[in-house]
Amino acid sequence: MASIELRNITKRFGDIIAVNNLSLEIQDGEFLVFLGPSGCGKTTTLRLIAGLEHPEVGDILIDGVRTNHLSPADRDIAFVFQFYALYPHLTVFDNLAFPLKAVRIDQSEISGLVQEVARLLQIDRLLDRKPSHLSGGEMQRVALGRAMVRRPKAFLMDEPMANLDAKLRVDMRSELKRLQYELGTTTVFVTHDQVEAMSMADRIAVMHRGVLEQVATPHEVYNKPQSMFVAGFMGSPSMNLLHGCVQSDGGKTLLRLDHTNVSWELSDEQVSNLGSGHREHALVFGIRPEHIRISKEPVNGGIKAAVHLVESIGSVNIIDIFLGEDPETTNLITLRVRTHPSFQVESGQFIYLEFDEKHIHFFDSKTERII
Repeated sequence: MASIELRNITKRFGDIIAVNNLSLEIQDGEFLVFLGPSGCGKTTTLRLIAGLEHPEVGDILIDGVRTNHLSPADRDIAFVFQFYALYPHLTVFDNLAFPLKAVRIDQSEISGLVQEVARLLQIDRLLDRKPSHLSGGEMQRVALGRAMVRRPKAFLMDEPMANLDAKLRVDMRSELKRLQYELGTTTVFVTHDQVEAMSMADRIAVMHRGVLEQVATPHEVYNKPQSMFVAGFMGSPSMNLLHGCVQSDGGKTLLRLDHTNVSWELSDEQVSNLGSGHREHALVFGIRPEHIRISKEPVNGGIKAAVHLVESIGSVNIIDIFLGEDPETTNLITLRVRTHPSFQVESGQFIYLEFDEKHIHFFDSKTERII
């Protein structure tokens, strides 16, 4: 087990900054997930930790020891690749044993270590097979076993479940989390799948264009996003983000949404949280679909609007509410609301909206950071 620290890491490929001044501490025994879209720098960061890439600026420390000069083999790190990278001409047993032979473990110990890992991963019945006779899930377990067998300081995993079908991915998520809990090994996992990140991570590091946007627990990343990117990336559907302006009107402080007739009075607490610097200024209003209450009957303080589209997806309905239209781009301005499937409305029907004040977010429209 090991702690891993990244200090002001920068990595470029030509004119492209893949990782931009990234600093992060990964605790001993932690399951940390790098999350973000393709090209955000998450895999490059993983390869930097492994020693497969080298930073132009900054230091990488493993257990407090600077490792920039160390080769991948000398870092005692196990890497699990997206495409398994098994040796097709070797049996499962020999694939598992290969890392032990490479570091010259005594032959008498190898069999016991391989059998132990095979039992843990429930692949002991497959030891005589070759990869061509394994399913995708079985190959994934062998790849994990090959990383586990020599008991490294940390596991680095680059989208290891990307090639599995949906049901198998669900099974492997719980299995991998269970194994990591039992082994207690520091694990750094890369994915673009937010469900994987939310269900497995102790902490999530959200990246965008090489920048670490936020690192926090899954609960904090979802409920307290620190930037518009995190707010929009997390959740399905994602957070509603609408441009607006805070204005004073007859002793009241109102939030008006751009290109709509929608406005409402902010509470004293919300006004206080905004601070004087953001009053009478443009900002971005954010709220998740599940934090909007919707009713067919008029409610005190409710906002009247028309239903634009209804998507029924079984366990919930996703309803798009029309608020207005941007005259410059002709883009519709809508809110997405999540409701119980028993709530039935049709396109064009008027409804009434209320926002859960505890779950409203305000972002600076210039910096795109939370206010």
